[in-house]
Amino acid sequence: MNAHILELRSIEAGYGVIKALHEVSFSVEEGSFAAIVGANGAGKTSLLNLIAGVVAPWEGSVWFNGTDITSLQPYERVRLGIGLVPEGRRVFPRMTVAENLAIGAHLRHDRQEIEADRRQLIEPFPILGERAQQLAGTLSGGEQQMLAIARALMGRPKLLLLDEPSMGVAPLLVQAIFKAIGVLHQRGLTILVVEQNAKLALSTAAEGFVIESGKLILRGRSSEILSNESVVRAYLGG
Repeated sequence: MNAHILELRSIEAGYGVIKALHEVSFSVEEGSFAAIVGANGAGKTSLLNLIAGVVAPWEGSVWFNGTDITSLQPYERVRLGIGLVPEGRRVFPRMTVAENLAIGAHLRHDRQEIEADRRQLIEPFPILGERAQQLAGTLSGGEQQMLAIARALMGRPKLLLLDEPSMGVAPLLVQAIFKAIGVLHQRGLTILVVEQNAKLALSTAAEGFVIESGKLILRGRSSEILSNESVVRAYLGG
């Protein structure tokens, strides 16, 4: 069995006086591909932001590769190997594709390897090679999503967090993006994806977590969750 790369222990978190996460505990194995699904407002994005260090827990702890990282800042977590692709992509629209990718590697100093990584990303995202000098703001939604993923990968993460990668993306490009994500996983990257399109996410990921009103209510193999009609009806919009 692979070691746990990520552990959340009894997490309580929120915004102001509003609690968004309630006693959330789970672990992710190194090399795994897991999906977090649930309705809008269930706490999915809050969970990813907490792992990335954007949101601090009220109670509980976050562990990465056996180290307590609860008090670490987001940039410190990037250095350890946690990469976040935020909801809405957030590329720098007035900068080129190449410049956006360079920002993803801003904490690195190995120039030759940075260039090698940039070339390697052309395989799963060939459009980025074709449009390296194009302004990111002129790309389509799907192309910007590819750029946001590639930018995070330039930091050489051990764990990639993806927040709603299909949001605002044309169906054809959604399939291309999830195919590329699958290729990245096959290369050994650990992936945790939050996705409103539960059936798409669970049909791609091996493991699923179902969250409702800030509580983790179910965990299991994706195929088992998808085959459970009562779960699909109650939590996945089936």
